Amino acid sequence: MPATPTFAVPPSFLGVVRTNPQADYVIAGIPLDIGTTNRSGTREAPAAIRRASRMLTDGDHPLHRVAPHTLPLADLGDFELALGDIPGSLAAIELQAEPIGHLIALGGEHSITLPLLRALTRPLGEAVALVHFDAHVDTWPDNFGQAYAHGSPFYHAINEGLVDPKRMIQIGIRSPVQAEVMDWTLDQGVTVLSAQDVHEAGPAAVAERILDCVGDAPTYLSFDIDALDPAYAPGTGTPEIGGLASWQAQAILRRLREVDFVGMDVVEVAPAYDVSEITALAAATMAWEYLALQAVRAMH
Repeated sequence: MPATPTFAVPPSFLGVVRTNPQADYVIAGIPLDIGTTNRSGTREAPAAIRRASRMLTDGDHPLHRVAPHTLPLADLGDFELALGDIPGSLAAIELQAEPIGHLIALGGEHSITLPLLRALTRPLGEAVALVHFDAHVDTWPDNFGQAYAHGSPFYHAINEGLVDPKRMIQIGIRSPVQAEVMDWTLDQGVTVLSAQDVHEAGPAAVAERILDCVGDAPTYLSFDIDALDPAYAPGTGTPEIGGLASWQAQAILRRLREVDFVGMDVVEVAPAYDVSEITALAAATMAWEYLALQAVRAMH
């Protein structure tokens, strides 16, 4: 039994009270939302995700039989940002992320992934593979005239050589998208699985596609909460119907034990539009599933 009931767990991620930036796994909130193109509010997400994560501390993972909150894990609090300045904020995020070995970032909107990939790939010296859950391809070259915003992180990441597009797979895509944007994405070699593909193929087949795509490369996981259908995650800025169910996303992630993950973010939670914390809990649970995979790999 836990030492305290879940409602009394400290308000950090999974109740972790360690703040050591040299920990094996480091949580940081990145409350950026000035690059959103529809509903804002993701600046409130790190706090909401941390609160919801208390539900995940009172036992082991039901499949993997590990307790992610017992990992050598720290929560650094939130990164500093440049108020009202997207390029300045991206530079600040990169600077703060660079010394961290293995970062699990709680966004914030999807712009944060670009500086996180810049910080990650510099010491690695190579592009990473990417597993990207989302309703949107996020490869627009600009966002209503703004070069850097939440619709363009992977356009820049591919062009900057941060991500190997032939080892990049997107899961849950279903939003309206200009034909030229989709064609550019596919022409780079990106594998795109629509939400309909997931529904028809099932989680086991999708997981196999992911494993085939990323192989043994160092791999980054970026989980946009709007990959989930609004029925399961209403608290997001750009909801799209027809998305994944929470159980489908979990079932896919749980099959990725062979992937060499080197970092993760969960983004686009907008608590003001949430209902009974279900979006924040879904986001916390995806990070928890990721940490469970790390614990399983550490055991072997």
